[in-house]
This record gives sequence, C-alpha cells and structure tokens, in this order.
Amino acid sequence: MLYEVAGWLGAACVLAAYGIVTRYGTSRGYHLLNLLGAAGLLVNALHHRAFPSTFVNVVWAMIALWGLRLTARRAAGAQ
Repeated sequence: MLYEVAGWLGAACVLAAYGIVTRYGTSRGYHLLNLLGAAGLLVNALHHRAFPSTFVNVVWAMIALWGLRLTARRAAGAQ
C-alpha cells in the first residue's frame, strides 16, 4: 500500500511540475516537485521491479538535481 501511495503522490508531483513550468516557466519549486515526483515513482517502480521505469526516474531525479543546482547558481549570481 505504501508503495502505491508513493507512486500516486509521485505522479501528482510530476504533473503539478509540468503545469507550473507550462504556466510560469522554470523555478526552484518546479525542480523540487520533479525531484519528489521522481522519488515517489522510483519507489513504486522498484517495488514492482519495473526496471525501465526505474531507469527513467533515476535520470529524471538527476536532471531535477541539476536544475536545482543551476537555479541556485543563478540566484547567487543575481545578488
């Protein structure tokens, strides 16, 4: 049950992030939602031994971390 909840919450986070980036552009919140979404979907995919989905969500999380790093650098440079 916990794995299913993690998967559904992860899916909701990824969809919310997509809505945010579509409406407002990229932001720290967008990258955080993507990271949380990837983590939730990753937990679910690992539990179900869905290795292609596991791979996609590991890469998705790495891209979200990279985006957070870029966002932090840009914010530090703007001050």
